[in-house]
Amino acid sequence: MGWGVALTLGAVQGLTEFLPVSSSAHVSLVGRLFGGRDPGAAFTAVTQLGTEAAVLWWFRDDVTRIVRGWTGAVTGRVPHEDPDARLGWSIVAGTVPVCVVGAGLRHLITGPFRDLQLTAAMLAGFGVVMAVVDEIAEPDRGLGDMTVRDGVRFGWAQSLSLVPGVSRSGATITGGLLLGYPRPDAARYSFLLAIPAVLLSGAQQALDVTHDPEPPEWCRIAAATGVAFGTGYVVIGWFMHHLAEADLRLFVRYRVALAGLVAALLAAGVVRPDDQV
Repeated sequence: MGWGVALTLGAVQGLTEFLPVSSSAHVSLVGRLFGGRDPGAAFTAVTQLGTEAAVLWWFRDDVTRIVRGWTGAVTGRVPHEDPDARLGWSIVAGTVPVCVVGAGLRHLITGPFRDLQLTAAMLAGFGVVMAVVDEIAEPDRGLGDMTVRDGVRFGWAQSLSLVPGVSRSGATITGGLLLGYPRPDAARYSFLLAIPAVLLSGAQQALDVTHDPEPPEWCRIAAATGVAFGTGYVVIGWFMHHLAEADLRLFVRYRVALAGLVAALLAAGVVRPDDQV
């Protein structure tokens, strides 16, 4: 992977990680078009550490408050009914489903699930699901009402994003809308819920690639991760502002259009379903 491709993929990761359009689908497609192959689940997971750093910085006040509330509840200094403590417990509980599914389907996530035909189907198919849920949802609660049970439900929704083309934010925001949370609150919780899952996944993948026969290109991966941080930070601000004023239709249209483009590239033989151009 050359420097240009690595930096481009880092920018793509940052631009698409927080939007409900599937960053893994974009990184996989762009990698095939410009780098000659799918950069793989490991590259995606490690560069996600950059975008997650952007989340930690953007929501630093929320993260600090939640950590203090949760640790206070654990040590008995804060009542478990405290809203921040409940958020902390819900994030812990909500991380379990994606860890269980990720561990159980790991061989599929790093292999068959990255087939571009499946990616195109998920882009379009889950886009339709997003559109329907966004239309019928009737928000009647806020993050202050979050429970551990809701956190687990959010977690199961998040686990759908292990299939490229679904989108982590798309799945969790859609799940949140079904649970009665407004778009901005569902998005905010989606970003917070992703922190432990992405950090654990990135650390595991980084450890795994150190055992590969070929040494990983850490300088390029680090540069791509830095670019992902910068672009991701900007996108968070724009997306949160967008959700406060608009619905998800823009992203649904984009997903369907991208699915059509992927299908056309596959039909024309420009890219192959596997990782070879």
